[in-house]
Amino acid sequence: MVKKLSSHYTILLVEDNLDDALITKRAMSKANIMGRLIIVNDGEEALKILRREGEYKNVILPSLILLDLKMPKVNGFEVLKELRRDERLRVLPVIVFTSSERSEDVELAYKLGCNSYIVKPVKFEDFIKVMEEIKRYWLETSEIPT
Repeated sequence: MVKKLSSHYTILLVEDNLDDALITKRAMSKANIMGRLIIVNDGEEALKILRREGEYKNVILPSLILLDLKMPKVNGFEVLKELRRDERLRVLPVIVFTSSERSEDVELAYKLGCNSYIVKPVKFEDFIKVMEEIKRYWLETSEIPT
């Protein structure tokens, strides 16, 4: 089953840099992305949420994941590997949202199953534009699994 998203979607932001997480949250607000935002600062916690482990047993799976690559504990590449191994989670759309422009990182992220790779902008105005594009494509145009 697929659905068009409304304001009832959930986005999981996996970001270890507090400043980047706050800028992303602010840019999402400026882009009028109104869904629920869950922010975690490492891949280990992200996997606990996605697997509904422990205190997260009742969480609703996110409609979209924004995933940084370079993180402590479990990095973004490892999160991608785990997501794509899990029958229930492999359908979740994952946007790698990182500061890395390394072609090796781009290639590996796609090999591991990311749906999109976006380099974080430097200017806040550009950050808002990126969030508007994410909203337009992933939250309004694209059909995603429920």
